Amino acid sequence: MKKLYSWLLNTLPRPLLIRMSYLFKRVAPVVYKGNKVECTVCEKKFRKFLSYGSKVAARDNVLCPYCLSLERHRLLWYYLNHKTNFFEAELKMLHMAPEQCFHKTFKEMKNLDYTTGDIESPIADIHFDLHNIPLEDNSFDVIFCNHVLEHVEDAHQCMTELHRVMKSGGWGIFQVPQDTNREETYEDPSITSPEEREKHFWQKDHVRLFGLDYPKKLEAAGFRVENVRLQDEIGPEMVERYRIQKNENLYVCFKD
Repeated sequence: MKKLYSWLLNTLPRPLLIRMSYLFKRVAPVVYKGNKVECTVCEKKFRKFLSYGSKVAARDNVLCPYCLSLERHRLLWYYLNHKTNFFEAELKMLHMAPEQCFHKTFKEMKNLDYTTGDIESPIADIHFDLHNIPLEDNSFDVIFCNHVLEHVEDAHQCMTELHRVMKSGGWGIFQVPQDTNREETYEDPSITSPEEREKHFWQKDHVRLFGLDYPKKLEAAGFRVENVRLQDEIGPEMVERYRIQKNENLYVCFKD
């Protein structure tokens, strides 16, 4: 049963997983009953999380079987809860490629004027290409656009568009897969096959692998960037309990 459950979550297309999430929430507390790991998003505790990822970047004990959060989601949620007024302030928010583990909660929050966007996601309010956002300048207090910029043709153009629609004084989080052993972002337009892209960029539909120069790229688009290292504050015991990546950088982008 456990192997079948894990296989389903790693194999089914994301749109189908979203539609079946109600089923996972019924099964997960029974199949993974325990108290060794804890999800910061749904606040459920389990014996362990599920494995997740491509063959090149497979990771054990990372996917919450209840809300489908991953390491990056639990890190972001901790930041929102402990370092921001996100859950109290009146905010106009744009959420690109809305994550299943966040979407329902954000949509129900009374303090958010919440808009979701994506090129094709079935749960997005509006559909568009990030290279040309069909929204007015200086529109949003907060923008989330996580694990999108590694997929797009022109990352700088997309970053510039995100900066354009953000209000002065606004902030955003644009997480990406980042190879912290690589100084410069790796791109090669000649790599086009899914198999080669997975080998070089960690996933079949990625077109680049960001390096430690990622914050400089955000700054080139106009943002002021702060690297928030929550792992150092939480401590190794809770990092392990929440199953947060020890080397993940959380870059928070501000428009002054």
